[in-house]
Amino acid sequence: MNILIVYAHPEPRSLNGSLKDVSVGVLKRAGHEVVVSDLYEMGWKSIADGFDFPQRDQAERLVYAAASGEAYATGTQAPDVAAEQEKIKRADVVLFQFPLWWFSVPAILKGWIDRVFAYGFAYGVGEHNEQRYGDRYGEGMLKGKRSMLLVTVGSHESHYSPRGIDGPIDDLLFPIQHGILYYPGMDVLPPFVVYKAHRTNAERYAALTAQLQQRLLTLATTEPIAYRTQNGGDYELPALTLKPGLDDHSRGFAMHIRSARTAGGRERDRAGCDSESRDKGIVDNRQAARLAE
Repeated sequence: MNILIVYAHPEPRSLNGSLKDVSVGVLKRAGHEVVVSDLYEMGWKSIADGFDFPQRDQAERLVYAAASGEAYATGTQAPDVAAEQEKIKRADVVLFQFPLWWFSVPAILKGWIDRVFAYGFAYGVGEHNEQRYGDRYGEGMLKGKRSMLLVTVGSHESHYSPRGIDGPIDDLLFPIQHGILYYPGMDVLPPFVVYKAHRTNAERYAALTAQLQQRLLTLATTEPIAYRTQNGGDYELPALTLKPGLDDHSRGFAMHIRSARTAGGRERDRAGCDSESRDKGIVDNRQAARLAE
């Protein structure tokens, strides 16, 4: 497979840097083609502005989305943006590796997303009417590709548990995994999360790299997070609200993850309980799929 790693950490000698090197080595030894976009090393321009469109009249009022769509359609984007889009087009899998800073991605990676995920490339595609609201959330230009987050955090895993003070890690990553990666059509694999990154000794490092290797060698076969597709019948259109009767007992982001069906047609939640018998405690089996300490 062709694999793109979008890497955002300023220190090559960090745990992030080491794990990135491990990933490249494991994937290449497995026969994959690997390309790394090291954003800090590249000096990536993280500011989205009018200079992203060299042919645009800079005296005109900037409407970024419109300018982005026109530049993408006419092949007049900034060269660095177009080059990253070509990397994504060639890739079968896109890995995003970064430290969780202030509950989000580093600014340089957010700037990469803002500029590279252009109108016509990652959003603003497909037919928009009362029956269909474009090709997104499971459809779109990047459909058929796989993606995964490799994230390091400084706190304990319990801090990111369902009752942890920092909030459930799956909720924190939802805007990235669902809103950025699934939106343009990519399948999203459960994330690889490393907790207490700054407290990694040799023994723990060996365990982490073994876990990471296992995840990397199963990129093609790991089941993606079962997000609901926008145009698959689960949402009222054009309101785009989940239809009554679908995961009525869930709250928050979890309701946007598909459940299995029982033989009688009732929706079965991620714990395996049907909608008539489950209790208020929603168990998410993605937690079991996440490999960390």
